[in-house]
Amino acid sequence: MEQGKPVKVAAIVGPTAVGKTAVSLMLAERLGAEIISVDSRQVYRYLDVGADKISAETRKRIIHHMIDVADPDQVYSAADFVSDCRDTVQRILNRGRIPLFAGGTPFYYEALFGGVLSENVPKDEGLRRELEGIAERDGNEALHGMLASADPETAARLHANDVRRVVRALEICRLTGTPASEWFRRTKKMPGSDEFDVLYIGLSRSRSMLFESITKRVHEQFAGGFVEEVEWLLAHGYDERFPSMQGFGYKDIVDYFRGKCSLEEAAERDISQTKAFSRRQMTWFGKFSPIIWYDTSVSPMPDLSGRIEKEVRAHLGK
Repeated sequence: MEQGKPVKVAAIVGPTAVGKTAVSLMLAERLGAEIISVDSRQVYRYLDVGADKISAETRKRIIHHMIDVADPDQVYSAADFVSDCRDTVQRILNRGRIPLFAGGTPFYYEALFGGVLSENVPKDEGLRRELEGIAERDGNEALHGMLASADPETAARLHANDVRRVVRALEICRLTGTPASEWFRRTKKMPGSDEFDVLYIGLSRSRSMLFESITKRVHEQFAGGFVEEVEWLLAHGYDERFPSMQGFGYKDIVDYFRGKCSLEEAAERDISQTKAFSRRQMTWFGKFSPIIWYDTSVSPMPDLSGRIEKEVRAHLGK
């Protein structure tokens, strides 16, 4: 990346099941681009069905990056993503290709393009284990309640079941004496956040249509190998101890195998949690700028794809 000159890039964002994959594939074909996945579950190997990864056949036709870069027993952080992603962008550019971002993990986008991560985030493994113990003893809601009291802003954007991030936020609060949200605002940003000039293409859909798509996707996943995928992961020692297995659906199917719920209950929990997450995604992405929104429930895809391509080409200067 040229020193002092931001690289113009585009990113397809929006909630789960809104149609980001179809639009990103269309753009990649027309622009000669390679897609960089911005998804905190697709980074893990062997999490294929539940993470809704693009097929191997499609990935041969259109190159995808930042998929299958870590094993399920690794902790892959947003800082890891930023480091790997910057290297990926440079390699794409070196080959004369165009990097196109697509995915629904807002914090990854904020880390890469906004530099919200600090270089030296304080850590205390003992404190972390203590906080995790509270969740195990008193429940996730109790731990989330502690965060709501200490840092309402961060608590509002984190689900109670996202124990790893709730613990991390409380850890920062305890160690710095400052709410994590405020601490990140005050501390030095990671280098590289000014290297990109990003245009966000936001996809939305009516809530009823989006929820219908989410329900359909989850049922297709459960019928299409998701349960068998989790069974394989458990058989190979990848269980609920690891952050990779805390995602929607995965932890619920683990509970099914542990005898804590029926398979139907696991699916319904997955659907409910994914719907709630889609609402939070829209809240987060609503703050992104510059962003151009397209409603996929009111515009036909041919018309929509043409308009999106025009905007992206204008931004990239292609």
